[in-house]
Amino acid sequence: MRALVAAGLVLAVASCSSPEAGGNAPSTAAPPQGLKVEEVAAGFSHGWDVGFLPDGSMLVTERPGRIKLVRNGQVTPVEVDLPNLQVRGEGGLMGLVVHPDGQRFTTCFNTTSDVRLVTYRLQGNRATKVKDLLTGLPSNSSGRHSGCRPTLAPDGTMFVATGDIARASNPQDRTSLGGKVLRIDPETGEGAKDNPFATSGNANERRIYSYGHRNVQGVVFRPGSGQAFSSEHGPDVDDEVNLLKAGANYGWDPSKGGTQGGYNENVPMTDLQRFPDAVPAVWSSGSTTEAICQAAFWNGKLAITALKGTKLLLFTLDDAGKVQNVSIPDELNDKYGRLRAARTAPDGSLYITTSNGSDDKLLRLTGDA
Repeated sequence: MRALVAAGLVLAVASCSSPEAGGNAPSTAAPPQGLKVEEVAAGFSHGWDVGFLPDGSMLVTERPGRIKLVRNGQVTPVEVDLPNLQVRGEGGLMGLVVHPDGQRFTTCFNTTSDVRLVTYRLQGNRATKVKDLLTGLPSNSSGRHSGCRPTLAPDGTMFVATGDIARASNPQDRTSLGGKVLRIDPETGEGAKDNPFATSGNANERRIYSYGHRNVQGVVFRPGSGQAFSSEHGPDVDDEVNLLKAGANYGWDPSKGGTQGGYNENVPMTDLQRFPDAVPAVWSSGSTTEAICQAAFWNGKLAITALKGTKLLLFTLDDAGKVQNVSIPDELNDKYGRLRAARTAPDGSLYITTSNGSDDKLLRLTGDA
């Protein structure tokens, strides 16, 4: 296994771990044994997300604006209208989640004016628009920090991870949907009735679950625990895994309270000096740039893909959600390039997409993790 160096901690060749924010380094763990990686399908371009259908087939979104249906290894384009889609930089067609009825799905994409969540109904290989679930998420014309990924929570609400679009005021502005984790009703797009700011007179604030984020790439729920974790891009260091708490501030403020113009990326990811009550990350990459992406729970561990890091990180957590160790399976370490999507299938396997731009793969992981 390749040696990596993170802030204050060497990640060993035999096993790998990274520092916890504000604490001692967790112990190392042996890499998983018997991991099997199967190439299910290929020929994608920046596969962004995966959704599972009742018949065992899958939907895969591609950032350039395509949705593919994968059934028994065969890939079929889905006929779908994505109104005013804008594909530029990091933006385009992004996250997707299949509704419990197995017929509808909601996807998230950049338009010429905003980022929006739109719900469709799938019939065969054709998707018909049902409704704009939520519009008006801020958008950067360059596509920068356009992270947007919906996920259904165990309680039936929809969590939506968003980026701050590199606009300095967004993360701390609770009237903006950028740089947030949202919690909405999947049928109406309105804020869940028991959200932390449910009594606010502002509809956007009523949708907010947590704020002070930079560019959240995904939210995942730990089975049987009530815990939710987010994975988030740091500026060029300090990628974060956060344990989400309702109404909490996660401390990203590149405007320094509006005292600075532009987008100051030299501020801490969690600025405890400005925000003493901000929630520190449960894990940070430190000086290493991993560009972590989507998170999924698999075989009892928190699995997170890395784009620049070109690897899969497997986090062992204690009952409180504290990181005990991090291992990196050799089978995915610098073998497939940039890794983006990570979704756990109904059969317990883990599906991952590569995001290299051409001939990207849909991978299935089974075995001991």
